[in-house]
Amino acid sequence: MPLAAYETDLFENSRGRLEAIAYRLLGSAGDAEDAVQDTYLRWHAADRERIETPEAWLTKVLTNICLNQLTSARVRRETYVGQWLPEPVLAGDRMLGPSDTAEQRESVSLAVLTLMERLTPNERAVYVLREAFGYAHREIAEILDLTESNCQQIHRRAKQHLTADRARTEVDAAAAREVVREFLAAALSGDTDPLVRLLTEDAVSVADGGARVQARRTPVIGALGIARYLRGLFRPNPAKRAATGGRVALHAALVNGAPAVLIESVDERILGVICLAPTTEGVEALHIQVNPDKLERITRQWAAAGPYRPLAEVW
Repeated sequence: MPLAAYETDLFENSRGRLEAIAYRLLGSAGDAEDAVQDTYLRWHAADRERIETPEAWLTKVLTNICLNQLTSARVRRETYVGQWLPEPVLAGDRMLGPSDTAEQRESVSLAVLTLMERLTPNERAVYVLREAFGYAHREIAEILDLTESNCQQIHRRAKQHLTADRARTEVDAAAAREVVREFLAAALSGDTDPLVRLLTEDAVSVADGGARVQARRTPVIGALGIARYLRGLFRPNPAKRAATGGRVALHAALVNGAPAVLIESVDERILGVICLAPTTEGVEALHIQVNPDKLERITRQWAAAGPYRPLAEVW
């Protein structure tokens, strides 16, 4: 049966919320869009007159689609080339969803999205629906076909897995720019000492190139090791200029709620995103995304919002 205008409007009014749920569950904006589109097709095919609470029905269908994707994604990631990191998105993207509380902002950080890969699909779903969207355990139980007490246990277990040892520092766009400015000054100095001072002693750097771009396939651990790695990463040479088509511009941005370096090519493509995780003790993690498949959306966002004056140019 074709959708009536009000049924189409109902779905479209829910699209942003559904995308935000799916992005947190899957860690991929592209996969999230596909999951929402699949939900739309099921909404179109459903006997809608028998659906008492459409928003609850849509959330249940979407969540179960994402749970199925998470199960198959675990198999795919066993053969993923190198490290797997979530797809980064710029501040203001509706994929990020609600950001009124610290819990909501934290749940979409790249650090937490990466840690959520350790959770079972049910743990991830319970955590996201509870922490980011405020669903009651009774509602989550109905969505996942579990008991309420089971949901409470799963939620406690998920939070234990995701508990941070340090208090992360929240930043706005202006503060993010200053963090990135300081980071780039240290990274481009040619000396390791300024970078070591910016990082926590046990900081971790992880890069994701997939099978598309060469990237370090194992994490770099420790401030000194990361400083040496970054010194080499930012050192100019002909091979880098050839790979990027010339000089690249380095911009400051707010990505998934954290300060980030955007590396932009001469033809205005985002070649990489270095997302920093600042804490009260220093930067504890770098998430470096250079897989082109995961940079298409942020390239479109950046082009639509710009142009911007870079903080620096290299190579």
